[in-house]
Amino acid sequence: MSEIPDRPAAVDEAASPPSSTPAARPAESGSASRGLMWAGLAGLLVLTVGSVVLAYQSHERVMRLEQELVRRQQDSQGQATEARALARQAQEVSTEANAKAALLEARLAEVALQRSQLDELMLSLSRSRDENLLVDVEAALRVALQQASITGSAEPLVAALRSAEERLARLNQPRLEGVRRAVLRDLERIEAVNLADVSALVMRIDEAIRQVDELPLQSSPAARAPAPSASSRAAAAPAPGASAPAAPSIGELAWWRQAGALVWHEVRDLVRVTRIDRPEAMLVAPEQGYFLRENLKLRLLNARLALLSRQFDTVQSDLEVASRSIQRYFDPRSRRTTTVQDLIRQVADQARHSSVPRPDETLAALTAATAGR
Repeated sequence: MSEIPDRPAAVDEAASPPSSTPAARPAESGSASRGLMWAGLAGLLVLTVGSVVLAYQSHERVMRLEQELVRRQQDSQGQATEARALARQAQEVSTEANAKAALLEARLAEVALQRSQLDELMLSLSRSRDENLLVDVEAALRVALQQASITGSAEPLVAALRSAEERLARLNQPRLEGVRRAVLRDLERIEAVNLADVSALVMRIDEAIRQVDELPLQSSPAARAPAPSASSRAAAAPAPGASAPAAPSIGELAWWRQAGALVWHEVRDLVRVTRIDRPEAMLVAPEQGYFLRENLKLRLLNARLALLSRQFDTVQSDLEVASRSIQRYFDPRSRRTTTVQDLIRQVADQARHSSVPRPDETLAALTAATAGR
C-alpha cells in the first residue's frame, strides 16, 4: 500500500520527453540513420540469403521434379512399349481366336450338317426295310399279274400273294397290318375263283396227240378180231421140251380135242358177222388211216393253240370235232381210245373262260402305305 504513490511519479518521468540539447541532435540523427542503413543492409542481406536459399531449394525441387518427370516418362514409354507389344500380341491372339472361332463355326456347321444327314440316314434305315418290302411286294405282284395274264393261270398270283403275306407276318409291323389284311382278302378271293390250268390242259392235249398213232381203226381186222382165250392158247402151244407122242393115249385124246377147238376157232374167224352203226367207218381204206390220224392231230393242235391264246370257244369246237371223229372212225372198245376220249373230255370240261381277278385291294393298300411314309 505504501508503494502506490511512487508509481505515478515514475510514469510521469517516462512520459515526460527527454530533454536534449541542439548539439546532440545531429549526432543522434546520424547514428540513427546509420543504424537504419545497417539494419536495411542486414535485412537486404537476409532477404538475399533467403532468396538464394529459396532459389536453391526451388532449383533442387525443380531438378527432382524433372528427374521424376524423366523417370516417369521413361516408365510411361516402357509401359507404352509394353502396352503396344501386349496390344500387338492381343491383336494376334484375337486374330488367331477369330480364325479358330471361324474354324469352329465351320466345324460346327459341318457337324450339324452331318448330324442332320445322320438323323435322316437313321430314319431312312429305320424305314428302308419296310419301304423295300413294300416295293418288293408290289413288284412281285405286278410280275405275277403279267404271268397270270400270259399263262391264264392264277398260280403265279396266288404264290406271290402267299409270299407277301408270309413276309409281312415275319416283319410284324403295326403300320403294315392293313396291307397284310388286304393281301389275305385278295388271296381268298382269287383262290375261290375256279380257273383253268392252261399248262396242265396243254399237257393233256399233248398226251392225246401222242396216243393218236396207236388208236385202232374200226375197219382194221385186228381191231375187230376177238383175242383167243388163255386155255386155247395153252392147249395149242406144245409143252417146252416135249416130243411128239408115239401112240394115242388118254392124253392124246385131250390133245386132239383142244386142237379141234382151235381149228374150229380159226375156221369161224373166216366169216364174221358184226353190227355196223356207222358204215362210213368200215369204208375207210387202210392207206387212208394215216391221213385220218393226221387230221385228228391237226384238230388237236388247233385246240392247243386256241387254248394257249385263251380262245376257249375255239377250243370247245375243236375238241368236239375231234371227239366225234374218234367215236366215228376208231374202235370204241379199245383201251387207248377210251383213254384219249377221257383226256379230251377233261380238257373240254376245264377249258372254260374265266378271267384272273386282280389284287386291286392289295395294290391300293401298298400305294397308301408307301404314300404315308
